[in-house]
Amino acid sequence: MIVERIWTGNAYRNFNYLIACPETGEALAIDPLDHEKTLATAKVRGWQITQVLNTHEHHDHTGGNAAVIAATGARLIAHHKAGGRIAGVDRGVQAGDVIKVGKTVELECLDTPGHTMCHICLRSHTDQPALFSGDTLFNAGAGNVHNGGDVSALYATFAEQLARLPDNTQVYPGHDYIENNLKFTLAREPDNAAAQALLPTVAGHDPAKSAVTTLGEEKQFNTFFRLTSASVIARLREAFPDLPDEPDAKTVFVKLRELRNTW
Repeated sequence: MIVERIWTGNAYRNFNYLIACPETGEALAIDPLDHEKTLATAKVRGWQITQVLNTHEHHDHTGGNAAVIAATGARLIAHHKAGGRIAGVDRGVQAGDVIKVGKTVELECLDTPGHTMCHICLRSHTDQPALFSGDTLFNAGAGNVHNGGDVSALYATFAEQLARLPDNTQVYPGHDYIENNLKFTLAREPDNAAAQALLPTVAGHDPAKSAVTTLGEEKQFNTFFRLTSASVIARLREAFPDLPDEPDAKTVFVKLRELRNTW
């Protein structure tokens, strides 16, 4: 499996992706908002885009569909309940479905509601797994729930699915927000050594060249995985004085997301 991460450089700080089979040159385009860069990258690499996948229905992920499909004839894949929100879906997928790319690539669909209720992530069947997480999981952060989402569902996705994936899983999110997210981590957990060490390396960085994190690393500096940290809870109580003495993980997650909304 070959992963080509495409930095759009737009105001929304989107990443687009091409996943290619090294044997056949067939490729899957994930959320190809920047259709020009997506098509140009495939052409340079000698790949044929045969499928397009949208992780969810927001325009900054679907806006390039029509142009890519017109140029390639690719089939469009999305959540099985997203047909009314995404035009021209050819294949609706649900948890456990597998998307094959060429002869060698298999990507398992995870039903990951929260950011929206029709959101999917993809997990590769490779020796070192990769997670294409859309707007569910960001580097050092979590998606918002402003436009059709639900914070309880997002917590369940983190706790019951993402946290249980292997620690060596590489994380490929839909946007580059790592600098701001690390600053939020340190505002909530000032003694987080992993965030302290990482922040200077990404401050003002070129997202096109940014490192790919793993879930194991995310668990060290992503506040939304650190729900039992005494420091996180103590600082959270400053913002929410009525927080229970020993708050449950869901309460901490929900309050953190509330703070991040206005931070």
